[in-house]
Amino acid sequence: MKKLTSIAALSASTLLIPLSASAEMEIYQTTRQGDRLDKVEANASGAASYSLKLDPSKTYQTLVGIGGSFTESAAHVLSELSKTKRELALRSYFSPSGARYSLTRTHIASCDFSVTNYTYAPVPGDKDLEHFTIEPDRKYLLPMIKEAQGIAGADFNIIASPWTPPPWMKTNNAYNGGHLKREHYQTFADYMVKYIDAYDKEGIPIWGVTPANEPLGNGSQWESVHFSAHEMANYIGEYLGPTLAKHAPDVKIWAYDQNRGDHLVEWAEAILGDSKASRYTTGMAVHWYQSTVDYSAWSLDKVHEEFPNKQILHSEGCIDAVGDHEEIGSWLEDDWYWRAEATDWGYDWAAEDDKVNHPKYRPFYRYARDMIGGFNHHLVGWVDWNMFLNTRGGPNHARNFCLAPILVDSGKDEFYRTPLFYAVAHFSRFMRPGAQRVDLTGHDDKLMATAFKNPDNSIAIAVFNTTEEDINYELQMSGAKKSIFIPGQALQTVVIK
Repeated sequence: MKKLTSIAALSASTLLIPLSASAEMEIYQTTRQGDRLDKVEANASGAASYSLKLDPSKTYQTLVGIGGSFTESAAHVLSELSKTKRELALRSYFSPSGARYSLTRTHIASCDFSVTNYTYAPVPGDKDLEHFTIEPDRKYLLPMIKEAQGIAGADFNIIASPWTPPPWMKTNNAYNGGHLKREHYQTFADYMVKYIDAYDKEGIPIWGVTPANEPLGNGSQWESVHFSAHEMANYIGEYLGPTLAKHAPDVKIWAYDQNRGDHLVEWAEAILGDSKASRYTTGMAVHWYQSTVDYSAWSLDKVHEEFPNKQILHSEGCIDAVGDHEEIGSWLEDDWYWRAEATDWGYDWAAEDDKVNHPKYRPFYRYARDMIGGFNHHLVGWVDWNMFLNTRGGPNHARNFCLAPILVDSGKDEFYRTPLFYAVAHFSRFMRPGAQRVDLTGHDDKLMATAFKNPDNSIAIAVFNTTEEDINYELQMSGAKKSIFIPGQALQTVVIK
């Protein structure tokens, strides 16, 4: 069923269900059949096949936030909407009655999801950065961020990542590929401070940075710079870390910023195991492109085990490589997000022994599984990629088209909240910064679940039924219990107040 010409409501009537004498419960649900973050009754009848047991006294990591990314491409398509529709689209993400995004990401100078290549230091050899300017961001990117800040009740942090240094700082003098020249390690660190200061003057504080997006490279298909793990450790420990400590001491450094798996462990050991780099590094930023079906729990667990005082943040993920195999535009149909038809970059290009990680997959499943599984294995935050794209999955100067949770049809002044929007909102709206993950047992790969206790003492439990069969499950806490019905392939958030 197409939703391009309609904007689904974010809430329905309130229903409170007692769990105990001192608690109330709300159940929100998204289903393949059409519920979209709707409040529902428990509706359980018959025996429960699962018993989920909550123990709020046993806590784990603290959440820093959940959200999506400001990109020039997103800002470009948003600008094509009328003022009324633009505000409505941004309210979807940032209003307390919407997805309530609390953590966002943006790019430092251009990325693949920019309209074109650009840098803030366009004059070759300008080592003192006298000609530094964020002027390229004034047309699209800065207005989008400021409009988001202006949404009533909006409250979010921004982590910023450079895809590449200015080309003249690199070994190949190009936007794509190459290494940062050693003589420009300090220049690039100064460039980062210039960016932070310039955005601060615009009223946009930067909460955190990564040294470089995807430093292992992307085949040099778009803006990139290559580091080895030890090179990044040296860059952080000797240059970026001390420079930020002096000029922007509140800005956090998240290292790595690439896929989970073997490389994550290798880079964590090189950077967090380095005394100088570790001193300045809050933790590791990770992406999900190593697999469409496996969130690589083992690598998250390994890093946490070796460095329990450091954090792991998911900084990017999206439905990529759209249109390579799917029927063009099939993603404008809600049901497509529950069908195993999506492909990613690895479906064609991964090495043969790695193709098992890149089969056709269900996009809604990928989002729900990754958030629940990732949080259960130490992630402290989760950031989606582009907030908005057009119905083709662009614009994108590198032509690697992807999907966003909200797709814009600028020719009709309309936008479509895809099921991915609701998948993220099930977490971002109810699991707030400062929340602590609490102990929850009784779930498995068929009925996945995770739980957080918020600063206001409410508890939010996400439950995902990965099977096509309806399930009754029992939720237990402090000796009280409630039976709840969840349809096949449905995602629920249960809020206990």
